[in-house]
Amino acid sequence: MKKWIIAFLALLPAVTHAQEAAASPTPVNNPMIPVYIVTALVVLVLFLVLIVTINIIKVLNLFALKIAEEKAAKEGRVYVPEPGMWETLMQKLNASVPVAEEKTIEMDHSYDGIRELDNHLPPWWKWLFYGTIVWAVVYFIVYHVTESMPLQTQEYENQLAQAEEAKQKLLASQPVEVIDENTMEYKSDAVILESGKKVFITNNCNSCHRADGGGNAIGPNLTDPYWLHGGSIKQIFATIKNGAVEKGMPAWGKVMKPSDVRDVAFYIMSLQGSNPPDAKAPQGQLEEPAEPKAPSDSLKTVARVQ
Repeated sequence: MKKWIIAFLALLPAVTHAQEAAASPTPVNNPMIPVYIVTALVVLVLFLVLIVTINIIKVLNLFALKIAEEKAAKEGRVYVPEPGMWETLMQKLNASVPVAEEKTIEMDHSYDGIRELDNHLPPWWKWLFYGTIVWAVVYFIVYHVTESMPLQTQEYENQLAQAEEAKQKLLASQPVEVIDENTMEYKSDAVILESGKKVFITNNCNSCHRADGGGNAIGPNLTDPYWLHGGSIKQIFATIKNGAVEKGMPAWGKVMKPSDVRDVAFYIMSLQGSNPPDAKAPQGQLEEPAEPKAPSDSLKTVARVQ
């Protein structure tokens, strides 16, 4: 009885925590809160009923055992309790011989008082072994004789083919913007500049050029009119796309979409004249005047479907 009380006391905080977890992240007027509470209470009541039922059965069995022992004592015989359902089931599964009947399976081998018994494998072990044989035969026929199901290698290749087909369908359903860098002209488009700023930050461009473009020990200042590889929008685009390996600038065109390279180039162009504090000293050649701002329809892009 004590262990059931301990189990109940251990379960009670969990039920309380479940109620709090169900109620705390939801609004007070959530219509599901009464359902959660009622469900928790029902589970709690069922658990208590189960505990009481088990203890009642134990008490009844104890009374029945006492009555059987008293009856056997009046008849002058030793009471031997009958095995329960669980003991009977385990006896059938294991086919074990009781200790009192070990003489029936005793063999003639004995060493230093240790007797050898003729015990057999448990029936459940034999059934499991026979099941593996049947499974092996079925597997061989299905996968190697009839080839009605693919092997793991073929299944993997089929999944790769399905994934590639799904990828091609997705690409075909989405138009891809192709940047014509030969006719590219700068324009102050808020959407493009905001996208370029985001790409500039997320791709760690700021680690070499600072978040404000002022430059640091590695990267040059992007806010002054001095440029190492040209300051036109086309040259900036080409520098980002192809990189400058000798100066530690990776070729971002290999890992970024053309539209992202374009957006970053526009964002860098927009930093001209921002004059951030503690900016790096000028490097490269002076290029003035700055890139003129073109009309809004001068950005020439082409949409194509792969």
